[in-house]
Amino acid sequence: MVRPPVADIRRAVRLALQEDLPLGDVTTAALFPSLIPARARIVAQQPLVVAGLAAAVHTFRAVDASLVLSIHHHDGEWAQEGECLLQIEGDGRSILTAERVALNFLQHLSGVATLTRRFSDAVRGYPVTILDTRKTIPGLRALQKWAVLLGGGTNHRRSLSDGVLVKDNHLALLTHTTMPIRTACRKAKTNAPRGMRIIVEVESLAEVRQAVAERADIILLDNMNPATVRQAIRLIKGQAVVEVSGGITLKNVRAMAAAGPDRISIGALTHSAPAATLSLVLEPLRRRRKPSKLQKVHVGRPYR
Repeated sequence: MVRPPVADIRRAVRLALQEDLPLGDVTTAALFPSLIPARARIVAQQPLVVAGLAAAVHTFRAVDASLVLSIHHHDGEWAQEGECLLQIEGDGRSILTAERVALNFLQHLSGVATLTRRFSDAVRGYPVTILDTRKTIPGLRALQKWAVLLGGGTNHRRSLSDGVLVKDNHLALLTHTTMPIRTACRKAKTNAPRGMRIIVEVESLAEVRQAVAERADIILLDNMNPATVRQAIRLIKGQAVVEVSGGITLKNVRAMAAAGPDRISIGALTHSAPAATLSLVLEPLRRRRKPSKLQKVHVGRPYR
């Protein structure tokens, strides 16, 4: 099981509710002055990898700890169209108040996980790792990277502190040197924290040669086609991990995997994943039902 980032979920839910409820839910308060028993079901409207359920549960419990939640699909599980992910029973006013924030987390994160699964499935059979990037929504990086893991991907750097990655704009500031790739590698090895692997982004075979000569740990081939990637891999000869990135789509990712890299990093996993389609179906309860037992949710306790 991929453990959720509990502290980050709590923080994100708190900020989302503060944003959505600065003065409370005035519509629901105006229509329903007293408790109204209700049941709601969150239903998948497409096949998807469930992600963000822990955030949705935390949202409902943060709004009203008396709500009774029954979980039908856990984070990381595959759900078919029409299947219920979560059932909620209790005061209908609380369900309405939490609805949008809970669905926002579920739809976005399930979208990330589902797209990641599609990329992972597309390269099945090749020994290549699908990676995310730092192209994430500010404040939601930990949750988005969690969703990537749930979809079968792997996390790249979580922050600028996690590793040395020399990119084009770093090299742009070294244009006064005759061989900026070599200069950057030397400086990084001398000044970076001990033990950190050096990743260098290259855009040509000439730059590949420089990175190999300076013994970069990972050589990131940026915006190269599969044929050029094969040429680069022949030059590298196993002396560095080979990563490819730039312009990767579901249409070309398998061809890129066939070229032989060790890993493929894809910004679209987080910056362009379409939201999964889910709906919350709400109905009043004519009489109070005996609540079902809340299933265990790995989001930590207390929920507040």
